[in-house]
Amino acid sequence: MPYYGFGYGFGIDPAYLLLVIASTVLGLAAQGYIDRTYRVWSRVASDGASGADVARRMLDANGCGQVGIVRVAGRLTDHYDPRDNNLHLSSDNMSGGSVASVAVACHEAGHAVQRAQGFAMMRVRAALVPVVNFTQGTWMIVFMLGVFMNISGLTALAIALFAFSVVFQLVTLPVEIDASRRAVAYIEASGMSEKQVRGARKVLTAAALTYVAAALTSIMQLLYLFSRTNGDER
Repeated sequence: MPYYGFGYGFGIDPAYLLLVIASTVLGLAAQGYIDRTYRVWSRVASDGASGADVARRMLDANGCGQVGIVRVAGRLTDHYDPRDNNLHLSSDNMSGGSVASVAVACHEAGHAVQRAQGFAMMRVRAALVPVVNFTQGTWMIVFMLGVFMNISGLTALAIALFAFSVVFQLVTLPVEIDASRRAVAYIEASGMSEKQVRGARKVLTAAALTYVAAALTSIMQLLYLFSRTNGDER
């Protein structure tokens, strides 16, 4: 039976352990940075308006008056859902009047503006969602079957299915970066101080790093799977 380094065969592959450690460090570092940055700028007041207020103004200024704003439970659970065309803002960012809350709310408003303006990468990402929802739930099952049944075709199929997740992560990056760019541009144009604009940029840059970390982790895992499969075939 081929050895793929997941604890089967004679032991744990050191390369896989290194991948797990690197992925964990990346994830924790990115999450720690966004938590620290958000905490710092959540103590700095904006221009007096709440995150929801500024996001509403940004939406209206970009012809997105039909987009709603609703409250969602949790912390930093904010997102734009194109299915109901609503910004879902956590309590802190909906009602809070800090630089951080405004930055996050306007970032989500940026996604709504992307959709309204037909931003190409957002359309690609939306098209990938149902595919990735399927592949994320099946690739590991197919991979395990390939390992235990010693069928190289199944392991190759599993890696191809996982590759869709990597593509999705890569497509997500420009979508998130563009939404942050739109948010910072609006915050700056709305007349907030240079300090507030700088703070918003820092918060959104920190948030973007979480997507970069996720993409790097997925790429490393895909490369590992390729290397193990190619090594076992030689």
